[in-house]
Amino acid sequence: MIAFKNTMLKYVLTTFFLFLMMFGNSQSAKQLELENRRQELLGEIKQYESMVSKGRKDERSLLSMLEDLNYKATVRRNLISVTNQQANLLTREINNNQNTISKLRDRLTLLKEEYAAMIVKSYKSKSEQSKVMFLLSSSNFQQAYKRLQYIKQYADYQKKQGEEIKVKTLELQALNKSLLKQKQDKEALIKENRIAKEKLEQEQKQQEILMASIKKDLNKYTSQIRVKQQEIDKIDKEIEKIIREAMAASNVKAGKSKESTTFALTPEDRKLAASFTANKGKLPWPVEHGLVKVRYGIQKSPIDNSVPINSNGVRIVTNKDEKVRAVFEGTVHSIMIPKNGNNVILIQHGNYFTAYKNLSKIYVKKGDKVTTKQQIGEVLTDKASNETILQFVIFKDGKTQNPAHWINKM
Repeated sequence: MIAFKNTMLKYVLTTFFLFLMMFGNSQSAKQLELENRRQELLGEIKQYESMVSKGRKDERSLLSMLEDLNYKATVRRNLISVTNQQANLLTREINNNQNTISKLRDRLTLLKEEYAAMIVKSYKSKSEQSKVMFLLSSSNFQQAYKRLQYIKQYADYQKKQGEEIKVKTLELQALNKSLLKQKQDKEALIKENRIAKEKLEQEQKQQEILMASIKKDLNKYTSQIRVKQQEIDKIDKEIEKIIREAMAASNVKAGKSKESTTFALTPEDRKLAASFTANKGKLPWPVEHGLVKVRYGIQKSPIDNSVPINSNGVRIVTNKDEKVRAVFEGTVHSIMIPKNGNNVILIQHGNYFTAYKNLSKIYVKKGDKVTTKQQIGEVLTDKASNETILQFVIFKDGKTQNPAHWINKM
C-alpha cells in the first residue's frame, strides 16, 4: 500500500512538472515573439529619425514636422503596449516559477526525509554479519534468494534517492537563477517603458505646439493638403486609364469584348500572374531601406478631420538617393514624366501592375524586361520638406490592392 502511494505521488508530481515545462515553453515562445516585435519598433523609430531631416524651421515644413511626430507617437504607443505585454507575461512567468520552486522545495524536503530514514535504518543493520545472519535465517533457498534481492534493491533504492536529491537540488538552483534573471528583465522593461512614456509626452507637447501654429492659418495648410492630394489623384487616374487601355487591348487581341473587366492573358502571362499570386506576402520591398509613413486606404488628415487623405498604395519614407527596386519580374509597360518631375514607372506582371511613383531618376525604358529586385530608378527628395518618399501601388485587373498583404513584413 505504501509503495502504491509513493508510485502515485511520483506520477502526480512528474505530470505536474511536465505540464509546467510545456506551459513555460509556450510562454517563452510568446516572450521571444514580443521581444522581437519590441526590437522591431525600437529599430523603426531609430531608422525613421535617421531618414527624416531634423533641421526644419521653414513654415512650409510644419505639416511634415507634424506628420513626423504623429508617426513616431503611433510607433511609440505600440512600443509601450508591447513592453507592457512583456512585463505582464514576465509577471506570470515569475509567479509560475515561484510556485514551481515551492513544489520542488517540498519534494526535496520529502526526499531528504526519506533518505535520512533509510540511512538510519541502514546504520542499525549495517554490519555484514547482520546481512549474513539475515540470509542464513531463511527457511529455504527461495526465501534466501528473495532476501538477497531485497538487500540489493534496497541498496539500489538508496543510491537512486541520493541521485534524485542531487537532481532536484540542481533544478531548484537553476529555477532560482532563472527567477532572478526574470525579475531583472522585468525591472529593465519597466524602466524602458517609463522612458518611452516620457518621450511620448514630450512628442505630444510638441504636437500641441505645432497644431497651435498651424491653426493660426488652418486654411492655408488645409489648402496645401488638398493640392497635394489632387496632384496624387491626377497621376492615379492617369495610371488607371493606362491599365484600362492595356486591358481593353488584351481582350481585343484575344477576340473578346474590350469592355471586359479582366485581362485576356497569353499562356506566358498567365504563368507569370500565377507566380505573382503565389508570392503574395513574400514580395520584397520596393526599396532596401524604408518605413511605411502612409498606409493603404482613406485616412484623416492630421490637422483637419474633414480633409480625407486617399492612399491607393503606400507612401514609404526612405533615405536620400535611395534606389527603387522591382518587386517582381515583369515588363516595363509605361513611364510617366509629369510636369512636376515626379516620374512614374509602371511594370506589368500578367494581369498585375506595380506602380513606382515620385522618382527623380529612371534606369529603364518602356518594353524592358526586369527581374525581381532589379534597380529601376531613384526616389525623389522633396526640396520643401526635405523628405524622400516613394509612393508604391499594386493593381490586379485595374483595381488597387493593399501592398501590406503582398510585401513581406510590411
